[in-house]
Amino acid sequence: MSGVLEGFLVIAVIVAVGLLVGRLGLLPDSATETLSRTAFFVATPALLFVTLLRADVARVLSTGLVVTALAALTVCALYVPVGMLRRRPRGETVVGSMASGYLNAGNLGLPIATYALGSAAEIAPSLIFQLAVLTPTYTTLLDVVATHRRGERPGIAGALLAPLRNPLLLATAAGLGGNLAGLRPPEGLLAPIELLADLAVPAMLLAFGLSLAHAQRPGRDDDVVCLSAVIVLKNLVHPLLAWAIGTAFGLSGPALLAVVVSAALPTAQNVFGYAVRFDTGVALARDAALLTTFLSVPVLLVAAL
Repeated sequence: MSGVLEGFLVIAVIVAVGLLVGRLGLLPDSATETLSRTAFFVATPALLFVTLLRADVARVLSTGLVVTALAALTVCALYVPVGMLRRRPRGETVVGSMASGYLNAGNLGLPIATYALGSAAEIAPSLIFQLAVLTPTYTTLLDVVATHRRGERPGIAGALLAPLRNPLLLATAAGLGGNLAGLRPPEGLLAPIELLADLAVPAMLLAFGLSLAHAQRPGRDDDVVCLSAVIVLKNLVHPLLAWAIGTAFGLSGPALLAVVVSAALPTAQNVFGYAVRFDTGVALARDAALLTTFLSVPVLLVAAL
């Protein structure tokens, strides 16, 4: 249980620093976008590359990964009809779908896995699935939607080439490719990349805190139905689905607990960063990350107990 509280404390402190800086006016109004773009184009690609280069692929490719993938993809898909029925912009619907199934596996999941599950490796399936599949897929979709919103019509060839403009997908491919090829660069070469990677999480959390400084109360800038759908899907449906699918696949004990606790993690602040980068669904991503984080506390505590 201490891991759950520690993880939330780490996030709360950094977000609070961003909020304080925003309230004091120490940074210009463009700081949120600048930090988000820095994280998107520089720090997060470095984090993806280093993480995937060193990942234990054999350990990740397990039944837990299958359960994690099925649960996440299901809740992501369940949001799409909500966005369509509410006639929300396509980009916002993509963001809402991502917020429903993209969990905070890094800065919150790692300490929780360490203390509540006994090992940080237990969060690896969720972390790697998001880095290798959800992140490049959703950012590519957002890129295509943003292109159409600007009035451009890239056609089939342009849509197919869109992933090549995505630094996260390129970093994912490079990291996994190097891992499978057995690439082991000298530590001296990786040191500057690791330094940039260390910037990713705090930059996103600071940007998130800055965005809260002058924001309306949660829900005022959103379609309440859409925000409520994200909260229900992330905080309730996702962990219940992980439990049901895990049980169907024969998981029990610690293995089943690991996938349920992972699924119960709140929406990651990364979703907010991507929403800012592509200028769509920003309020929905911000409020979803904030509210699901608060509401995930009792769910995670119950699962840990």
